[in-house]
Amino acid sequence: MKNRTIKAILYAQQVDMGGMPIRQPFPSAKAERIDPFLLLHHADIKVPQHIDTRHAGVGAHPHRGFSPVTFIFKGGVHHRDSRGNDNVIYAGGTQWMNAGMGIIHSERPPHDIHEMGSEQEIIQLWVNMPAKNKMDQPAYYPLTAAETPAIETTNGNINIIAGELDGVNGKIPTLSPVNAFTATFKKGGSYRFNIPQTHNAFIYLLNGKLNINGTADADKHFLFAFNNDGDGFEIEALEDSTFLIATGEPLNEPVSSHGPFVMNTQTEIMEAFRDYQLGKMGVLIED
Repeated sequence: MKNRTIKAILYAQQVDMGGMPIRQPFPSAKAERIDPFLLLHHADIKVPQHIDTRHAGVGAHPHRGFSPVTFIFKGGVHHRDSRGNDNVIYAGGTQWMNAGMGIIHSERPPHDIHEMGSEQEIIQLWVNMPAKNKMDQPAYYPLTAAETPAIETTNGNINIIAGELDGVNGKIPTLSPVNAFTATFKKGGSYRFNIPQTHNAFIYLLNGKLNINGTADADKHFLFAFNNDGDGFEIEALEDSTFLIATGEPLNEPVSSHGPFVMNTQTEIMEAFRDYQLGKMGVLIED
């Protein structure tokens, strides 16, 4: 067994997304993307009590050509889309959507968010879709905390959302080989994550402090991307910590993106805007 070396350390700068403060480690000047992953947003917010939850959060907007995935750490997310899906998933759960040929969705706080302290903490990760799947019919997979397979260690819990870790398989079907794990570790907890050597891989720390491979300390809001020179990496929690690990086989395909659409050519992006304007991605009317 050989541990991977660290390729890049990316700080999640705070940016404003339509009035919502979020952190974004990539894309950035240091890393445009970590193929097949396109973007990571981390939001840790207090939902305003003076705004109706039906109007809070992120309103209806389109996507095509990739999978926007929402991991929920605090509170919950109410997902609705133009294919008729309507689901609330709470902390510990995941909303995974393959946008395919096009879909319109909204992500609002649940109606009972204020009963849970008004806190909402999520990560949204954009996973690219292979070119051959970009015009597939959309698919939506809600996964609750109770439905999520997990590995329990002495001082830690690892949720296996997609892919496989040490014989435990996630429930989300992916269009290319992708692993997605969320984990919480108590101080002193440790684990070796065995990862296929062909996968690109990163770890993002939401809070706490980790030691990686006995050589590098990771603080909250930092992302560590790995070289493809080993079959895994080791972590030890120096404090109580929460983190996300994502790994995936690189697609090695051209990427052309604009706003909510990710395709392979600029022409396909123009077609996406045309199809959206023509109503081909459906309609989402929120009551």
